Amino acid sequence: MIGIISYLAFFLTIALIMAIAVLGLNLQWGYTGLFNGGIVAFFGAGAYGIILLGGPDRIDGLGGFSLPYPVALLGGIALAGLLALLVGLATTRLRHDYLAIATFGVAIAMESLMRNASWLTGGATGLRGFERPFEALVGNSFAYNLLFLFFVVLCVSLVFLFLEILVRSPFGRLLRAVRENERAARSLGKSPSAVRLTAFIIGAMIMGLSGALYATFYAFISPQDLAPILTFQIWAMLIVGGSGNNAGAVLGTLVVWGAWVGSGWLLTAIVPTHLQLYTGSIQYILVGSIIVFSLLWRPRGLLPEKLSVHPYPPANPDAAAQSSASSRSPSHPAENTQ
Repeated sequence: MIGIISYLAFFLTIALIMAIAVLGLNLQWGYTGLFNGGIVAFFGAGAYGIILLGGPDRIDGLGGFSLPYPVALLGGIALAGLLALLVGLATTRLRHDYLAIATFGVAIAMESLMRNASWLTGGATGLRGFERPFEALVGNSFAYNLLFLFFVVLCVSLVFLFLEILVRSPFGRLLRAVRENERAARSLGKSPSAVRLTAFIIGAMIMGLSGALYATFYAFISPQDLAPILTFQIWAMLIVGGSGNNAGAVLGTLVVWGAWVGSGWLLTAIVPTHLQLYTGSIQYILVGSIIVFSLLWRPRGLLPEKLSVHPYPPANPDAAAQSSASSRSPSHPAENTQ
């Protein structure tokens, strides 16, 4: 029984850490329309940042400042935000395919830097030796996993609440206005570039939080953790769950991560040993199939975005009724066009 609970705690911990990154992407794509193909760059910035700031002293490289965990966590988030600022200033003016290609290039450059800058990142062997928080408070790994799961649930809840307040605020309505019609937003005196940059930085900092929690849980990070498959997984989670809906982002994460882990376990159990090398490729096919079936069954995701046609009630109901009646009368110009 303890083994089952321990595995469920492990599964939920990783799933909810991923959900934080999906929530960050949902702010960028679901509410602002920014196609970010460089998710792993900001995820990695948070992960490497927290270990460099909070890890032990390194003889052969930079870092190992042994800062308190809250300070190191905030430092990792800030590093992801700084990277997003630099990338955003150069890319957020781009549109659609161009933005996707540019941010994907940033991810490739980030992975290459982490693999080759041994003095900073440990190179291909990665960084390890990070002292995990709360470990001194409990006496065994089982209790620690449950305690850390509670901490991750708290982080997800805070991020979710923050984003819900943000997207329901006037700034959230401005995000959707820029997404739907940038020219109209500019005609009202708004700056679409500034709006996109702000959303890009906030979303990237949330991804940095996800990476920092990931590195905390494993007490290790390496370039293998920043492979392009992570970007694919996070996009799949958002598409399946429903972009523009924070609850859908969390639900999609649980569904896709459950399918990924479940398919891996099933393939390991039924595929002969000499064919185990190909199970990873089969997993990609299975997750891709989930996306295809999801788009066919529910094109907007399991929990699609809720759009309000009339967000504000009319100030004068009688005038609104007369206007509606006049729009249906034969004298309306649109109905006299032949």
